[in-house]
Amino acid sequence: MRMRAALTKTAVCLVILALMAIPALGMSGGPAALNGYDEPTVKYGCSCHNNNATSDRAVVMITGVPVMYDADTSYPLTVTVADSVTLSGGDGNTKAGFLLSSEGVGTFSWSDDQEIRQAEDAPNDVSHSEPDADGIWDLTWTSPSEDVGQINFWLVGNSVDGAGIPDEMDYWNILSFSISPPGTITTGDDDATLETRTISVGDYDTLFVIEESESQKEAERQAALALSIYQQGNALYWTSLVALLVGAVVQREVLERRYGNGPEYLAMELAYPQAIRRGLLSIASFVVGVRWLSSDTAIGFPPASIVHEGTRITDLTGFLIGCAFFLSAWAAYGVYRTILATRVEREVKDIL
Repeated sequence: MRMRAALTKTAVCLVILALMAIPALGMSGGPAALNGYDEPTVKYGCSCHNNNATSDRAVVMITGVPVMYDADTSYPLTVTVADSVTLSGGDGNTKAGFLLSSEGVGTFSWSDDQEIRQAEDAPNDVSHSEPDADGIWDLTWTSPSEDVGQINFWLVGNSVDGAGIPDEMDYWNILSFSISPPGTITTGDDDATLETRTISVGDYDTLFVIEESESQKEAERQAALALSIYQQGNALYWTSLVALLVGAVVQREVLERRYGNGPEYLAMELAYPQAIRRGLLSIASFVVGVRWLSSDTAIGFPPASIVHEGTRITDLTGFLIGCAFFLSAWAAYGVYRTILATRVEREVKDIL
């Protein structure tokens, strides 16, 4: 009985240890060099995710790959791995990992902010160190110092649901490519088009014919509607304000003429400096408005040169052009009022 109880406890412990080890099979810190069949993972793929089978749902892409390498030259590369459903706007996997190999030819390097490390048991290869939320990694491959012939690469990536268990909801895919040795390709006048390329594998519709989901279309429609209402509201507000100001000025001019009122007397020694200041302001504002109106450069706030890429910038071009012309007209009206003031007959209070 004691022997049976001991065996039972041992079996239970083994089962518990096996269950605890299942998440580790997901290799969240990067895949092992060999899969479950003792084959190179980077060449034959994963043996734990999606029942050992590749899936077109896993989009694996690498950009910046040269067609032909030059000796001892660094090439920036970007590895992208994602679930095609997520890319097309659906509710898919959001975490990803990769394993990249050049069979030890050349060297890989990366900055400290990238979640990349040397691959397990394969120090010449690289892999993710943590599952990445956006599935994008930037690294650099430096070619060998001499011509070693064609160089072959393998890249395997997986998109996982983050559950910690390698099940059928995790998808992976694999691609291979090669880079030609120096001097083997003559590009002629079209060398710029052959310097680098993008290589990818996965769902064709996601890679080339991505259609927006209904939720994305509705979100874009709502954003466009909100922007339209905001712009129309601004236009109506400033138009109404200008109309009120112009109406008030016209009303004053009419009442002054009807009741014989007008501006107070202004001496010439004061009128000349005032008219010159207002005239110069009117001319300067008009010139600035014309320059802005004829320029193709938008005026935004905050300026794009002092903010991070992606920061929302408000286009103030139309507003500032309108302000410049309005200020010019207002200053010109001021010159007119100065002239009227000099024509008023002096009274006793003005002489004293």
